Amino acid sequence: MTRQYFGTDGIRGEVGKFPIVPDFVMRLGYAAGQVLAKSADAHGKPTVLIGKDTRVSGYLLEAALEAGFSAAGVDVMLCGPMPTPAIAYLTRALRLSAGVVISASHNPYHDNGIKFFSANGDKLDDAVELQIEAALAEPMSCVDSAHLGKAKRLDDATGRYIEFCKSTFPNHLNLHGLKVVVDCAHGAAYHIAPHVFHELGAEVVAIGVHPNGKNINDKVGATSPQALIEKVKEEGADLGIALDGDADRLQLVDRSGRLFNGDELLYLIAMARKRAGETVQGVVGTLMTNLAVEKALFAEGIEFQRAKVGDRYVLEQLKEKGWVLGGEGSGHLICLDKHTTGDGIVAALQVLSAMKQANKTLEQLLEKVKLFPQTLVNVRYQKGYEWQSDERMKNAVKLAEKELNGAGRVLIRASGTEPLLRVMVEAEHADMAKDQAHKIASVIPV
Repeated sequence: MTRQYFGTDGIRGEVGKFPIVPDFVMRLGYAAGQVLAKSADAHGKPTVLIGKDTRVSGYLLEAALEAGFSAAGVDVMLCGPMPTPAIAYLTRALRLSAGVVISASHNPYHDNGIKFFSANGDKLDDAVELQIEAALAEPMSCVDSAHLGKAKRLDDATGRYIEFCKSTFPNHLNLHGLKVVVDCAHGAAYHIAPHVFHELGAEVVAIGVHPNGKNINDKVGATSPQALIEKVKEEGADLGIALDGDADRLQLVDRSGRLFNGDELLYLIAMARKRAGETVQGVVGTLMTNLAVEKALFAEGIEFQRAKVGDRYVLEQLKEKGWVLGGEGSGHLICLDKHTTGDGIVAALQVLSAMKQANKTLEQLLEKVKLFPQTLVNVRYQKGYEWQSDERMKNAVKLAEKELNGAGRVLIRASGTEPLLRVMVEAEHADMAKDQAHKIASVIPV
């Protein structure tokens, strides 16, 4: 059975268009509540924690979810705007049945979505999502009044999560003498991230901390780092930290304004563990992870595996391998010895810890990694085109790989939502990557 509503990161779409409409979201809460109620232990009702980012639609969807859970006999705890990884942590720390996040991550404010965490703080298994989808196909009803779920607010959620983030930073270190600009994307970490870095000793300049319901990710945050780059230069700061709307991804900027992406930071964190004497068996990236990172890790004797694009798949492969470090160039960085899911604040603290312990800058720590230039060409192809069996395509790829001669790679990916082929070529020189990508794209019938 394939999933009808759940994608790689929950259910997402434009607010007011199915499925992000009140009726469906209420039924989703009821269906999820039914699944949870069936697995509830003898100690009473299941309890679910609901958090959200700063989108104005969060109020609407939160109320709809709460009604659905209550109708299924599930108690609800509300904590207001909180980062996605905070909900994963609090769900586990409070021994709750599940956590729910209302967020569309890095998307603009008119989008929103629903994603779930298990009692262990993990993203739901496919099997559980399928159970929820099966329950959605049934008519919605309501338990009797005596068994309705109740709702209450978790007032100390912010403080709990701030202390958790700080606990992932070594006790013998501090951030004294460091000036950092923290960009919270007018998102869920606006009242959290600046406090974490300040309480660890840094001088903090905060931007993107004035959400109005509509400005989340708007020219700020990890997906729009120019504002951070300019502020770091203006302030003469040592470092800039950019989070996205739900604070699960990270980009960093050094004092010169150079941007460092998730691929580089993943390598940096792995090497810091190795220098500290820890065993780093392997690292998981994705099909899009820069080849330079793979080669640099291999040179250090660290195995590297590629998962499908999406932090969900990185996490799956980490668990399968029994490894702890993985991530994506977009800034989803996972350190399973610190948290159960990707966390932008925690990842930033791992990088800061590495800088402090080595007494080096980001550039110095990454001197062995020179990212290969990448060219990505999106081509809209003819309906019915079978690109995987097209001999012209195969020959074009073979020719490109021959030209690259092991110093680059070719990746062809089909969009999952529209007739688009994504042609990516990576090479030591930008001109080579661009030339080969366009040669391959030219054989696709449009």
